[in-house]
Amino acid sequence: MRRNADIGDYLKPIREKPYQAYLSNALQVADILDWVLKQLGKSEVWQTSFSISEEFIRRLYFIEKSGLVTKFNLVLDHKATNKTLKLWAFITQVIDTTYLADNHSKVLLAKSERGEMVSIITSQNLTRGNRCESAVITTDEDIFGTLHAQIQDLITNHSVPLNDLFAARILGGAST
Repeated sequence: MRRNADIGDYLKPIREKPYQAYLSNALQVADILDWVLKQLGKSEVWQTSFSISEEFIRRLYFIEKSGLVTKFNLVLDHKATNKTLKLWAFITQVIDTTYLADNHSKVLLAKSERGEMVSIITSQNLTRGNRCESAVITTDEDIFGTLHAQIQDLITNHSVPLNDLFAARILGGAST
């Protein structure tokens, strides 16, 4: 988030406004995740993106340290594998499970221990930029259910766990 920006200038609390959207260069996905978790409390998180940056992982580290994330599931794209593998050590310290798939979606789901659900569909990768990005945020349980089922299918049937890929690359490189 820009230093002089206030998330309240762009979004209302999720319990007050179950459907909302923004288009701005002031908010980042990590800002939105932090904002959602502060409202939901302890939650499991599912995030899909094309790619991730070291700066975003640093933000996730501090969000995780807050104790509000019970488990973090991440799906990234195969095409960003080289960049992802360079960040592997840091990713595995912050994110519970990371998968690689043919993925260009940018979806963020959070489900609290109390059962509250938030879905966010955004244009932003898990990187930092000064471009305008957009997002739609909703607490609609049907939308969450649909997206959650589709992400679970992507993870279960169409992805490779990053740890497996990394081990294959290390072991494959060591034997040649």
